[in-house]
Order: sequence, then C-alpha cells, then structure tokens
Amino acid sequence: MALAQPESGGLPPQRLAPTRGSLATTACMETLQVGYLHAVAAAAGCSLSQPFPDNGIDWHVSHGSPGHTVDDEVTIKVQLKCTYQIPPRPPGKTFSFTLDNEHLVKLARTPVSVHKILVVMLVPESRAFPDCEDLLGEALAALAHSATPSAREVLTGLAVPSDEIRWWRDVPPGPAGTVPWTVQEQLRSAARQLLLAGALAVRGRAGYYGARYRRSAQASLETVVVGAAPGGRGLTAFLPVEPGRPVAVRLYHALHAAREATDYQRATGGMEAFDAAVEAGVSRELTEALVTLVRGTEGARIAVEWAPAAGAPEGCAARPEPVEFSPGDLPALREAGARYLTDEPSVPVRLTGAVVRMRRSGPRGEGTVRLRVLGGADVPHVRVSLDEEAYRTAGHAHLVGLPIRVVGRLESRGGFRRLTDASGVVPVQVDETERDRLMKALQENLDFFEEACGPDEG
Repeated sequence: MALAQPESGGLPPQRLAPTRGSLATTACMETLQVGYLHAVAAAAGCSLSQPFPDNGIDWHVSHGSPGHTVDDEVTIKVQLKCTYQIPPRPPGKTFSFTLDNEHLVKLARTPVSVHKILVVMLVPESRAFPDCEDLLGEALAALAHSATPSAREVLTGLAVPSDEIRWWRDVPPGPAGTVPWTVQEQLRSAARQLLLAGALAVRGRAGYYGARYRRSAQASLETVVVGAAPGGRGLTAFLPVEPGRPVAVRLYHALHAAREATDYQRATGGMEAFDAAVEAGVSRELTEALVTLVRGTEGARIAVEWAPAAGAPEGCAARPEPVEFSPGDLPALREAGARYLTDEPSVPVRLTGAVVRMRRSGPRGEGTVRLRVLGGADVPHVRVSLDEEAYRTAGHAHLVGLPIRVVGRLESRGGFRRLTDASGVVPVQVDETERDRLMKALQENLDFFEEACGPDEG
C-alpha cells in the first residue's frame, strides 16, 4: 500500500481542499488523539499496547533501555481524553478539566507499582483554527515514518474506514520471538477461510456450501487489506465498511454462536446447538476454518472491532470481547463439520449452461457432460449424466454454439458439483453476440470436447 506524504505547511494555495468525510466529530477526536500518541511514542522510542479489558486505562506505554537502574523496562498506564470545550493553548501552565470522581480516585490512587497519567488533548472545534492543518500534517508524517506496527494500522484505518477482524494464535516462540513459516501460513489460511465463511453466510444460510456462492463471496473480499502482527502470531484484516460491513457482522454472530454451540456440546454431548447455529452463519466451512486456526496451538482468539466512523451495527456489542477457542474444542468442531456435510440436502434446480466437455465409453449410449453454469445455480461448473437422446441434444447444441437448459438436483456430496435425475434437456436460444462468444470458446477448447474415454474432472 503506497502512502502519499502530506504537504508541508498544509495545502498549497492553488489546490482546492478535498471534500471532508462524514466521520462524527467524537470519532475524529478519538482517532486524532490515538494517532498523536503513536507519533509521540515513536519519537521517544517507546512501545505501545492496549489492555483488555481496558478497565479505565486506554494504553500502556513502555520505555526500554539498559540505562534504567531497577529494570530494563519502565511502563506507565495512560488514560486519553480529548475535548474542544477548552480552547487550544490556554494561558498559564495549567488548565481545568472535568472528570467524574470515581475515575479521578482511580487515577490518583497511591501507592501503585505502575503509575497512571491522564493525557488531555485540546483540539479546535473546527478546521478554522490557524494551525489545524499543519498539526494534522505533522501527526500524519510522524505516523508514516513510525516503525511501530500499530502506527501502520492507524494509517490504514484513516485511509479507508474499516471494520477490523483480528486473529491471535498462542504458539511456542521460536528464535528471537519468531515463528516458523508454516505456522504463519496456517494463520493466513485460517483467516482466509473464516472470511470466506462469513461472506458465504451473507449470501444464504447453509450447513455446507461446497461450490455454491464461492465466486461472488470471493469477489466481495477483494477490497480487504491485511496486516500481520510482529512475531507471526497475529493477523488483522481491514474490511471497508462499504462493502465489507455485512461480512463482519455475520462473522460476529457466527463466531459467538459457534462458541456457544461448542460449550453446549462439551457440557451435554448434544449437537442440537450446532443445528440452531446455522441460522447465525455457522457452517462446515466456518468450523473447518476454526479447526485450522486452533490446530497446533495452545489456543486462539478472534476479535471484531467496528469502524469508529460507522459505529456498532444494530444487535452487536459496541466493543465486542474476543471469542476464544482451545484444543479441547477441536473434537466438537470436527463432529459439527462432519454433521453439516452429511445433513445438507440436495437442491432442486433448473439451470442453463454451456457444454464444455463430453465423454462416453462408446459411440452410443449414455454419457457425461460438463456444463459451465450460466444461470439457475450459483456454482461455476456441474457434471451431469445424460441418456443417449439427451446426450445427443447436448452435443448438437454445443456444435452450433447454444447453451442447454436442464432440470435436476444438485447433490451436496461432492460439493454441489454434480447434477442428478437430469431431465428436460433442451437447447436455449441466445443472441448472436453470445452465440459467437460460445462458438469461439468451442474453437479454442476443442481438446476438451471428447467422445473417447479419459479422466473426468471434479
């Protein structure tokens, strides 16, 4: 991802200011103060971490140096506040800020082993303040030059308002805190599978999808941006609110439903909760993704964080807690996946497709055709066995560049890639442009138009 450096001194006089986004003022204030904290930490050589749950403290700032006399690292707890009620640059060395008594007592408590500080950021209410653009430019420049991974996350969030999906895997550390390449690949594979499971669930509820909806689901994830955490144990996916919010919401509900169903199965031995969880978005694809995520670890967590600009969706917690899975959950997840696979029914369809491959054992009798699906089912290809007359009809349609229409049942066994009980095979008239395209495809793929024996494709 390429990032343009801000102009020094704000926008040049000859350039028009860009249209400002619709981010709420409070969300702008929160984003600005977090970015400024990252810039200060980067300049001071400090590391940042967020406590979970926060319990009144937003950040931990740690400074490591061999020059410290008691320990090689010193940490302070920081609570952030941002306000425009007090004008910037107040006179004198101090200013007043209102804080509720309970919070004040917590911050002022003594003695403590780790000290706490309150940082209040004074911001202008509007961009009309003289130095506003300069200050923003300096903060962005500091973030862009920071090597802190969280600074990159802040910049990504500023560039594209996004919901965030975070994964963590508890794995034994390798040399210098690293992890093997295969462990990192397993994390990325699990993350891809989980996102795909969420995108599939947006398109319809099912215990097992197979090949259904995959093209449209994968296309909906093309705008997702991914960033890895140091050490290879964590990964963050940024889902732009448009069009990624439905996927994030569905994953939120599905993960919690999977957690509850797993707890129920481990407590009672029953699988009924997994049956009910399908409505929330749980599927074989999701349970397999969770198995991939947890396998070989001491535990794994998935968290969803909503974009401040869009706020929390209806029916979702504003600050959701991470959902955790452990190796002890694997038997329940595997059993649920197997159950979803065997219980998913076949689907009656009436589809239209272009013949791309034909084969049978001799010059007469029944045969098998492979269709590129044009409509009637959200799968890319299907195989269908036809009697001699239907096979001849499909062959004639293919030779003249016409698709065929066929009625049957998409079988869940094999991932909804096979059509059974086929009947009503007829050619379908198309316009000349589409017919020319189909004929061109035939000429380019003559090797696939077979009457001889040969290995079939799945």
